Amino acid sequence: MSGIEYDKEDGDMPSLNHSYICLQILRQLIQNEKIAPLPELTLDIGKGLTPDISVFPKEKIRPNFLRDVIKFREMPILAVEVLSASQTVQELLNKASVLVSSGVKTVWTVEPYSQTIFITTGEGEKFQHDPNVESNGIRVNFREVFGIS
Repeated sequence: MSGIEYDKEDGDMPSLNHSYICLQILRQLIQNEKIAPLPELTLDIGKGLTPDISVFPKEKIRPNFLRDVIKFREMPILAVEVLSASQTVQELLNKASVLVSSGVKTVWTVEPYSQTIFITTGEGEKFQHDPNVESNGIRVNFREVFGIS
């Protein structure tokens, strides 16, 4: 890794807007029966990297309630990061780059203030304001997430 520590510290606590946006994204993702969106799952990257939401093909998730997994080795096809008041866009874009270089296909970084979605893939970064974001067959309508009529 780049020497940057990504574990949540006391100053990086998720805010109300952060939690609300994660919930709205999860509501849409759960409707897709082909995927399993998991909040706050620590991935086996470095000392552990925890996206806000990790999305897997449904068949990849088989919990064993007798033996838990602390760091999940399988990489998600999509990770979602939502900017909180105590974070910077640059911090989350750096985290997105680490996730992609570790095998995550796509990372959406959601910046709620300007309602911008940054999309990071192995091909690079781009951003969009279009409310319909789709990657790897996974789609979210951010107009609904942000409550825009």
